[in-house]
Amino acid sequence: MTEQGFPVEQIDTSRPHPARMYDYYLGGRDNYEVDRRAAEEVIRMVPEALVSAQANRAFLHRAVRHVVGKGVRQIIDIGTGIPTSPNTHEVAREVAADVRVAYVDNDPIVATHAGAKLINQGGASFVLGDIREPEAILRHPRIQGLIDFTEPVALLLVAVMHFITDEEDPAGIVATLSEALPKGSYLVLTHGTADFHGEIGEDEDAREVYKNATAHLTVRPYDEVRPLFKGYELLEPGLVQASRWRPDDAVRESEEHRKVSFYGGVGRKV
Repeated sequence: MTEQGFPVEQIDTSRPHPARMYDYYLGGRDNYEVDRRAAEEVIRMVPEALVSAQANRAFLHRAVRHVVGKGVRQIIDIGTGIPTSPNTHEVAREVAADVRVAYVDNDPIVATHAGAKLINQGGASFVLGDIREPEAILRHPRIQGLIDFTEPVALLLVAVMHFITDEEDPAGIVATLSEALPKGSYLVLTHGTADFHGEIGEDEDAREVYKNATAHLTVRPYDEVRPLFKGYELLEPGLVQASRWRPDDAVRESEEHRKVSFYGGVGRKV
């Protein structure tokens, strides 16, 4: 059994998993050979994958600090991935010590790290759940026990929606999750795109790598990502290249930010 009580046999090490590949992009060690081979193949075809992953993580930190600074004290982080410090609760508690965080991921290996790295300080919980089943996530006892849905919530969907196919209705999934949130809540979302690098080209090949993984990759243009914020008022500067969302001076002056292949945005529910 894993630390969170999930059978070890649920961990599939025969195919690459996006969470473990992402861990590799960020320089982590919680991945398997199959994940490393797949990640290296993506990097070979799409060299900006590394800087994009790092920029995506930096966006998450900036966005979390912002929404907590606006008074949010509870966060649902879906698709959290392998814990990489500073994690969401650590960033949030730099601003306010009483922030509660519910982490959700569909990879049992994340659960093996949750006790030590995510929920060991109290005020945090982990749920093994799939975003394709949003109602089940919302009904889960750990979510219900930690999150007060009468108060504003920050919903984090960072680098997860591009693993939802069109047939799985990404807009419907976000809408179902959003319906549970009161006005004044926030949606923090990033999504892979080819908009900043011309034609799909090599990204087509990168998607082939993910077809062998436990989740397929579907990069989308602006016109398909923007509707995910239906019901939310986008904060300035809107839905933009993730590295351009309220960057700090170091990012602003870096040439690397131009290579990022993620959209990022923060919306307030109206």
